Amino acid sequence: MIYWLCRFIFFQRSLNFCFVSSLVFCFAIEFLQLVQHPLLISLRSHPLLRLLFGQGFLWSDLIAYIAGSAIAFLLDRSFHRSKTR
Repeated sequence: MIYWLCRFIFFQRSLNFCFVSSLVFCFAIEFLQLVQHPLLISLRSHPLLRLLFGQGFLWSDLIAYIAGSAIAFLLDRSFHRSKTR
């Protein structure tokens, strides 16, 4: 979902840019879950913000972010290749 949002916002940029920037964003959110600052704790108490910031760090989430972004990138790349042919 983050990859497609990035493609929507940065439609003029390359596919690689969107792939890397979506991973950077997802990894930043995931590593931010390791920080237990009082402001972040209060943000995580709100149900909607909890969806964005998450509650706990998991290595498996990083693998899921890589897999999801890679699948979206490959779909997008194949679409653009078939469109140019």
